[in-house]
Amino acid sequence: MGTWEEIYKKKKKKAAQAIRLIKTGGPRIFIGTGCGQPQLLVEELAGDNNDIVDAEIYHLLTQGVAPYIEEKHHKKFRTSSFFLAPNVREGIISGRGDYTPIFLSEIPSLFKTGKIPLDAALIQTSPPDKSGNLSLGVSVDIVKSAVENSLLVIAEVNPGMPRTFGDTMIPIDMIDAVVESDRDIIEFSLPEPDEAVDAIARNIVSLIDDGATVEVGIGNIPQAVLKYLHDKNDIGIHTEMFNDAIIPLVEDGVINGRRKTINRGKITASFCYGTRKLYDYIHENQMFEFRPSEYVNDPFIISQHNRMTAINVAIEVDMTGQVCSDSIGYDFYSGIGGQVDFNRGAARAKNGKAIIALPSTTKGGTISRIVPRLTEGAGVVTTRGDVHYVVSEYGIAYLFGKSIRERVLALAQIAHPDYRNEILNEAKNRKYIFQFQKDLPTTRSVYPKELETKIALSDGTGIFFRPIKPTDESMLRDMMYACSERSIAFRFFKPLREFPHRFVQDFTNVDYSKDMAIVALVQDTGGEHIIGVGRYALNPLTDRAEVSFIVRDDWHARGLGSRLLGILTDTARKRDVKGFEASVLSGNHGMLAIFYNSGFKVSTEREDDMYIISYDFAKE
Repeated sequence: MGTWEEIYKKKKKKAAQAIRLIKTGGPRIFIGTGCGQPQLLVEELAGDNNDIVDAEIYHLLTQGVAPYIEEKHHKKFRTSSFFLAPNVREGIISGRGDYTPIFLSEIPSLFKTGKIPLDAALIQTSPPDKSGNLSLGVSVDIVKSAVENSLLVIAEVNPGMPRTFGDTMIPIDMIDAVVESDRDIIEFSLPEPDEAVDAIARNIVSLIDDGATVEVGIGNIPQAVLKYLHDKNDIGIHTEMFNDAIIPLVEDGVINGRRKTINRGKITASFCYGTRKLYDYIHENQMFEFRPSEYVNDPFIISQHNRMTAINVAIEVDMTGQVCSDSIGYDFYSGIGGQVDFNRGAARAKNGKAIIALPSTTKGGTISRIVPRLTEGAGVVTTRGDVHYVVSEYGIAYLFGKSIRERVLALAQIAHPDYRNEILNEAKNRKYIFQFQKDLPTTRSVYPKELETKIALSDGTGIFFRPIKPTDESMLRDMMYACSERSIAFRFFKPLREFPHRFVQDFTNVDYSKDMAIVALVQDTGGEHIIGVGRYALNPLTDRAEVSFIVRDDWHARGLGSRLLGILTDTARKRDVKGFEASVLSGNHGMLAIFYNSGFKVSTEREDDMYIISYDFAKE
C-alpha cells in the first residue's frame, strides 16, 4: 500500500471532490463536535456543488455555522441533534430538525450497533504525526465512535488543530478523503460571571475537598468554579469538557491529579472549548488525556474516583427536587448531555458529591427557577431520587435521603427571597409540609455563609459552627431530647418533655437581617449532630439583643458555650448591636461563669430566682 505519506497524498482532495463521495440520496452524515467542527466541509456540504438530497445530519453540539438547518435547505437536510447549541436551537424549535434525548455515555452505542447507521463522518484533525496518525485534537467525545463506524470518513486536516494525547489518534488508512485547511480553529469564550454566578461558584467551591476529582459540565457556572479553586490542593480533573480557566490552576499546581484514583496525574476529558491560548497549551502536552465519551462519561469509571465531585446545571428545579435541564417548557433548549452520567457516578463514588447548580431567578428576577411545580412541558432529566446537592446564590440544599417536607424547606431557603413563601404556600396546599409552618423571612434575610467556621476546642476537638437553618429542625429536636431535664429547665425556665414542630420551628426560622442563631455541629458515622446552639434576638428600641444558649450535657465544661457566645458577640458588634442582655436562673452557675469570663463589664441584677445580666460591647 506504500508509505503513509504516499497514502495521504493519494487521499488529498478539494472540498467539493470530497463531498461528492457522499451518496446523494438520503445519507446519514455525522459532523464533528464543538470547536472541532470542520468548517470548510460544512460550508461545502451546504453549497451548490453536490446533489445531496434528504440527508440527515447528526451531531452532539457544534460551535460553527450550521447552514444545514436553514429554511432554504429544508429539502436537502434535516438535522438531528443530541444536544442543542445556539446555532441549531431556533431551527429545531421551529420544526426543521429533531432533538434526541440520550445520555452522552450511550450515544456511541447508537453508531456501534447500527441503530444509527452512518454513511459519512465529517471531522477535523491535526496533520499526521511521524507514524501517519491524525489527532482528533480538541474533540474526541462521540467523534471517535463516528469515525470507527461510518462507511465514509472525510477529514479536514488543519495545522492549527492541536495534537492531543489519550485515545485521540486516527490512522490515515481509516480516512477516505483528506481536505487540507488552514482556517482558524473555532474559539469560544464564556462571559464574565455576574454576581449570581460568582456567588454560586463560591458556594460550590465550599463543597470541594482537597484531593477531589472534579467534573465541570457545560455552562458558565461549572466553568466559573475553576476560577475559585486556587485555595484547594491536589485537585484532579475527570470531565467531559473544560476551558481556558484550567490553565492557571495547572501552572500553580492546584490541579495536579496527584490523588486521582485512576488516570493519576492526568487531566481526563473528551473535548474542550477555548481560545488559541488553550489550544497551544494542550498541544502535545502529556498531562492532558482526551478520551471518548463512552469512557469519560461511563458512570462506573466516574464512580471509581475517590471524592468525585460532579457539577452540572439546571434550568428549573421543583420543590421536591426534580431537575429539568434540557427544555424551557415544551421548547427544547440544550440536552441531557453528561448530567445523569456524572451525577450518578459521583453519587456512587467514595466520598463523592453530585451537585446541581442554578441561579435562583431568570428574566431579571421576574421568574423563579426553584418552583412549586415544573413548567408545563418541562422534562425531568435528573429524578428527585438522584439529586444530592442543589446550589443557588442563596446557599446549598442537601436533599439525598430527605423527606418531601425537608426538601421543600431546604429548596425554599435557597430560592430567591421574593419566591420562598410562594413555594411554602403551594407545599401547604399539597399537604407536603405542616399547615402551621411559618413563613420564611424575605428580601433582606440572606443566609450568612460568611459566618460558617471550623474551630478546634481546647482539647483539639474540631467543631463546625454555622447559622441555623429551617432544615435543622430534626437535629435540633434530637439535641433537645438528648439534654437533661435540668439543662432544659435552665434554658426555657420550666421543665419540658415534648418538642413538637410547632415549638421547634420557632428556633430554626431566623430573620438573619436582625437576629442570629449559631449551631455547633459534630460529624460521626451517623452523620451531623447539633451539640449546642446560641442565639440573640434584637430589641430595635434599645439596639440591644437578648442572648441565650444551650449545650448538650455530654459536651459541658469543654468551652463550647464560650465559643458560641464569642461568635454571637463578633456578629452582633459588626451589626452595630450595642450589647447583650440575658436571663439566667440562679442555679445555672456554668452559664453565669461564661458571662463573667466574657471580658466585658457585666451588670447583674437579682429578681427572685433569676439573674438579669447585661453589658455593653463598648465597655470591656
